[in-house]
Amino acid sequence: MALDGVTLAYLVNELAPQLIGARIDKVFQPEKDEIHFLLRQQGSRRLLLSTSATSPRFHLTQENKKNPISPPMFCMILRKHLEGGKLVSLHQSELERVVTFDIQNYNERGDLVTLQLHLEIMGKHSNLILVDPATGVILDGLKRYSHALSRYREVLPGRTYLAPPSQGKRPPLEDEELWRQALYEEDLDRHITDILLSKFAGISPELAREIVIQAGLTTEIHLNQLGAIDFARLFQAYRRLSNPEGVAATSPCLYYKSAPPSLPVAFTFTPFQQYQELRMETVPSLNDAITGFYQSKSTNNTLESKRGSLRKVVQEQHSHFSKKLKIYDVAMSSAKSGLEYQKWGELLTANLYHISLGSTEVAVEDYYDPSLSSVTIPLNPHISAIDNAQRYYKRYNKAKATLRQTKPLKEAALEEVKYLDSLQVSLDQASTLTELDEIHVELVGQGYVAGKHLKRDTFKPKKGRLNTKSKAKAKAPKEVPHPRVYRSSQGRIIYVGKNNVQNDWLTMRKGRPNDLWLHVKIIPGSHVLIPLEDGEEFPDDTTLEEAAALAIYYSQARGSSQVPVDYTHVKQIKKPNSAKPGMVIYDQNWTLYLTPKPEILERLLASEELPE
Repeated sequence: MALDGVTLAYLVNELAPQLIGARIDKVFQPEKDEIHFLLRQQGSRRLLLSTSATSPRFHLTQENKKNPISPPMFCMILRKHLEGGKLVSLHQSELERVVTFDIQNYNERGDLVTLQLHLEIMGKHSNLILVDPATGVILDGLKRYSHALSRYREVLPGRTYLAPPSQGKRPPLEDEELWRQALYEEDLDRHITDILLSKFAGISPELAREIVIQAGLTTEIHLNQLGAIDFARLFQAYRRLSNPEGVAATSPCLYYKSAPPSLPVAFTFTPFQQYQELRMETVPSLNDAITGFYQSKSTNNTLESKRGSLRKVVQEQHSHFSKKLKIYDVAMSSAKSGLEYQKWGELLTANLYHISLGSTEVAVEDYYDPSLSSVTIPLNPHISAIDNAQRYYKRYNKAKATLRQTKPLKEAALEEVKYLDSLQVSLDQASTLTELDEIHVELVGQGYVAGKHLKRDTFKPKKGRLNTKSKAKAKAPKEVPHPRVYRSSQGRIIYVGKNNVQNDWLTMRKGRPNDLWLHVKIIPGSHVLIPLEDGEEFPDDTTLEEAAALAIYYSQARGSSQVPVDYTHVKQIKKPNSAKPGMVIYDQNWTLYLTPKPEILERLLASEELPE
């Protein structure tokens, strides 16, 4: 849910005892819309203040972000006025989404002064403004704007600070009769959720719905449909949820659509009935709930941003080589039709005595055809018959040369397309920044992305298996990769590569000659490995089917039915010279056709073992 005024009040009440009296040791600005205070009070804490348009907030955090080399101007202003100061008060006015931090510090003259830092949480208009309360003058704002952007107020150094305009909403009411009168000031045909949202301070759409739901009503009910009992229940729910001062303790929760590692989709200060279909996780504090929600959201945004930029590179290259394939196909199709010219040249040579100078065409008997059909051959009337024959021989030779030269180019382009398809699968299935970083290194190594080539050891096959000299520009890291590790229902280990470099390492380094290797036939996907004991030829049927299910899940065929999965022993796998990462060939194999069962996949995915 949104960080509305009520939730903000609960957060202020929770954090005030931990923050008041703390000293500000350091001020950092790791991002353009985010300030971090390093606080000291019986230990150290890090307070995050964000004015992000999508997630404005404040909370304690453990996240230590990288800071820019040169601090921005606003960060320098805060350091000048606040470092070494004491946070003496933390308050919120009438459930408005403005939190004020009162900070005492000594100025240049050695006088003890109090400054106010206003955190305004208002979506895209969120801001952080440092003010001298003695004069009401703005010292600076994280986001500066003049009357050209806001007719109501300017946020510029030296201007008088004006609080955001009031919305005219009422603070929490304790008297039921006054509360009812406030409701009846609105149109009787309006939804009660809309009235709560527009009439009372601190209430978000989610909280308005929850008040109605906890009163035992539907969210579609109108004001004129409420009876006396409905009003009584609604008022009790309103008092219970919208008045932080009257609540002794909270029961914060995070909500998920599915089992871990899914992202939280909502947080609340108490269990909400509207989210009862979601998986609920209780957390020790509201700060933990807010931190977990927003950090997961931030991490996911960063993840998707990086995934998007890498996907754009892959798609552009894929489009480039796909266009090349079409050009090669057209060229080869035209060249194949030109092979007919050899026969025409031979037929003309065999019938020179039938051809008179100046003829535009000649009909000759096709002795290549068992039925000896007639063939009409166009002629250039300005040259002799023998020159016409030589002209067709030249066209034939040109067509043959085109085929000879274009075929390897087409094969190379086709390999690039297949490789880029495998990269696309790896990108779609990457779940961490580390996995995306590995793909980025791979793209640099293949020359798709500009960057320094890493001077690291490549993953070479074990001695005696293959004599492959890799010419890849970017080489795999020395540290051992961490492929996905699962347990079959029989307790057997199953390894799954996360990207092409890991696929190479898993197959050519990790796998022993007699281990079982699986891959979806033809379709791009991960390499899957089942370690076998000495003398063991195959695992049990259940483990084999579950490994095949994982091979399908981590491939382009995810969600398909009757998918062919090849399996063979690692000793049958070959990696051609100069082959792309993850590209291998094999001659002897078995094929299993499988439609993975959802319940089996769910159990397998839940059995994933985290790297140490």
